[in-house]
Amino acid sequence: MARAGPAAIIRAVTPLLVGAAGLVALVAGGLILRTFGAAYRIGRLLATAPTVTIAEANAIAAAGRKAYVRVAGRIDAEDEFEDADHRPLVFRRVRLETRSGRSWRPFEDHRQSVPFTVNEGLDSIAVDVDALDAGLIVVPRESIGRAADMPDRAPEGDPPDTPVRARIDQVSSVEHAIVIGYPVAIDAGSVTARLTAGRGRPLILTVLEPPEAMRILAGGDAGRTRLAAGLLGAGMILIVGAVAWAAVTALLPAIVAVVPGAAGLVTSALAATAEPSVATGGDPRSNGQGPGLVGTPGLAIVAVVVIALLAIVVTTVYVRLTARPPETRERPLQGRRRGGGAGDRRGR
Repeated sequence: MARAGPAAIIRAVTPLLVGAAGLVALVAGGLILRTFGAAYRIGRLLATAPTVTIAEANAIAAAGRKAYVRVAGRIDAEDEFEDADHRPLVFRRVRLETRSGRSWRPFEDHRQSVPFTVNEGLDSIAVDVDALDAGLIVVPRESIGRAADMPDRAPEGDPPDTPVRARIDQVSSVEHAIVIGYPVAIDAGSVTARLTAGRGRPLILTVLEPPEAMRILAGGDAGRTRLAAGLLGAGMILIVGAVAWAAVTALLPAIVAVVPGAAGLVTSALAATAEPSVATGGDPRSNGQGPGLVGTPGLAIVAVVVIALLAIVVTTVYVRLTARPPETRERPLQGRRRGGGAGDRRGR
């Protein structure tokens, strides 16, 4: 009679192994994306937020509904200000940061802004400039030097050779923008609604096309994004393939009943004889030591402990490698401001 060999047993569990490999690839791709920190969440919101017209956003605000939506239009303001190159601006942020390990720690943060709207045809909606923070996606202007280049403004206690970066983010009134936020009703003349942050979601504004905005969020690290995309794609393919494989395997007996010629595709596992065998040497479910605990529970317990320790180690390493930089509060300049700064923040 035919016997089931090791190959037949492995063939039966192959879909499970393929599915497990796909799950591992998905988890690995997700962990890589999480290393981008807040930028990953902003990019996900930029890609998934539903798009509405500005008229629809105004209607949502008037109805008092809570909806996180995306609008697009031309930026407009009544009292723009100019930068050093005489460009009309509605928002400008200058941050001075020092290098701390792999991250940058801000020690000065200056904003200059005016109220502005985003227009689409005859419809307008205001933007809450006070809520703009990590969700502002523009091409950054950066300049890197040393603390010794600005001894009167660098934080006290930093060595003279500490890297210092000046980062400028600005929005011009001659650009088109994509804005994502919650529409809320306001009373400001012809403007009846404003987009703002809320419910733990940031206000997002970008003057770039979504693909370019994604590249800015990734910090130019195309290798890491391609690796994550490859792992996620491979994981989905493996899982779908495993499900399809398991479904075909389960349906083969029914197919054989209809098409007898397909019997060769089904592996049969037959016993050596139809007569039952006599159990000798104790409980056949154990290793021969007689009745008692079934199997080898000690080995199972050790395996569980090893898996738990491995999970703790891997999680700890991941958290250490992807930990966010320490939160820093904006500190007002105490007599250290000199001429040529970014200007005071202007309220509405």
